[in-house]
Parts: sequence; C-alpha cells; structure tokens
Amino acid sequence: MDASGFVIDSKLAETSYPLVSLSVCDVRLVDDTRWPWLILIPRVNHAVELIDLPPDIRVQVWQEIDHVSRVLRDNLSPDKLNTAALGNQVRQLHIHVIGRYTDDPAWPMPVWGAGDAIPYDSDALASRLHTLRAALG
Repeated sequence: MDASGFVIDSKLAETSYPLVSLSVCDVRLVDDTRWPWLILIPRVNHAVELIDLPPDIRVQVWQEIDHVSRVLRDNLSPDKLNTAALGNQVRQLHIHVIGRYTDDPAWPMPVWGAGDAIPYDSDALASRLHTLRAALG
C-alpha cells in the first residue's frame, strides 16, 4: 500500500490523540472521557467511503476494526460496542469504535450531539494511552 503524502484531516487530528499505526490504519483516541472512543483512519489517499478501498485493503481494515473492538471490549468492559463510518462532518474515511455503557450520559441514544466533549486531563490521558497502546500492540 502506498500511503505517500497521506495526511489526516485536521479536524480528526485536533480532536484525537495518536495511539498506534496498524498495517493499514492509524488508530486514534478521541478526546472525550465520557466514552472509550477510538477512530481508525485507513492510510489511503482520497478515500471517503469503505467502497473506495481496494478489496484487499478493505479486508485488512475489517480485520483491524475487529482487533480494536476486541481490545476495547477486553480491556474496558463496555456493555455494547458501536461501530460506524459516518463522515458527515469529516469526509476522510474514518471508522468509529465506541465503547458504550448502560449508565453513560447518552445511553441508549447515539453519542453524537450528546452534550459537549469532556477532554482528558494529562494523567487520565497518559493512563488511557498507555493501557490501549499496550493492548493494541
């Protein structure tokens, strides 16, 4: 895969922290403590939809979604995982994997539009990044 010149959309970069780079996706932690919320960004220039990916890359993206989802489930024990590729505000293809809890601030509704993000403080951020990086390998 040639990812030369690949750039993450500025809105994604401003609202999340880098975790790891997997085979085809960069994984980032969304800066909102209300949910364990990761995004996977396939390093494919100009991809907007999953169908824009070559078939072999699309298969790898699904495998990476599976891996990230299992890490969230196994390490943070959410009641439910929400996975979505919306792109209504950011056209660049990115996939959300969000851990949900039955007592979270938006349950059972979607997280989008549910109040304002609560950013990580430096200690909580360092701890969450450490835990997830170790688990994601």
